[in-house]
Amino acid sequence: MVSQLTILGPGLLGGSVGLAARQRKLAQRVVVWARRPEAVDEAVRCGAADAGTTDLREAVRGASAVVFATPVGVMESLADQIREDVAPECFVTDVGSVKYPVVRTLSARFGRFIGAHPMAGSEQTGLSAARVDLFERAVCILTPVECTEPVALQWGHDFWKALGCVVRTMPPTVHDEVVARVSHLPHVVAAAVVNVVAGGDGEALQFAGPGFRDFSRIASGPPEMWTEICMENRDELRRALGKLMEELDRWRVALDNRDVVELRALLRKAKRYRDEWRMRSEG
Repeated sequence: MVSQLTILGPGLLGGSVGLAARQRKLAQRVVVWARRPEAVDEAVRCGAADAGTTDLREAVRGASAVVFATPVGVMESLADQIREDVAPECFVTDVGSVKYPVVRTLSARFGRFIGAHPMAGSEQTGLSAARVDLFERAVCILTPVECTEPVALQWGHDFWKALGCVVRTMPPTVHDEVVARVSHLPHVVAAAVVNVVAGGDGEALQFAGPGFRDFSRIASGPPEMWTEICMENRDELRRALGKLMEELDRWRVALDNRDVVELRALLRKAKRYRDEWRMRSEG
């Protein structure tokens, strides 16, 4: 348990951290910072924090641990504003879905920083979507680098595990390559497919069933957030899109050639990969 946990940004992830930390008694006191007084009041009212403030520097004074739960693009600016107020022994982590730029930035400003990415998001956003069990059995990837203090890595492991996560560790560059394929690419593909299906007069959507609904769910994610994610991980996402285009070309060639054998092989391979993954993840 830490004496004070400060959460910067009580949205879906930040709010869920606060709810879970308070329920599991991971801190004597949970404080949130938000730009709007209404957001601070809502966080306290819903039980995501004991107290809150719109004063950024005040929020981190006396903190034993700080969680950056803001958009990745503003983390550097926030870090510069509070670096003199965060105690040297204070642990710092984040929830950003892109790690290399975050780790590079925050490691240079906080001695006990450990990058983290809890894979527990949703197409819903905001504090109203926060859940006390959001992190239960979710994978959280920690991204230490050479300058990461061992005590910070251990704290990060213990903290995210205590929130309910299954903790994994990998370098930030490897993380960005992996999530480009398993998270960022699927979002772009879902959005692109929705745009194709709804193109023109959108009549095809009248006939869409549960399969399309399930497949396209993530396309409802907030465009502003996903624009930032795509740009922050642009190089890895471009590489993933290149791999996808190569794969799609195999399907196009099989159709051009009326190659039933190849089509069946592609479908069987995908089914095998997906079934094996599902068995491992649910086992």
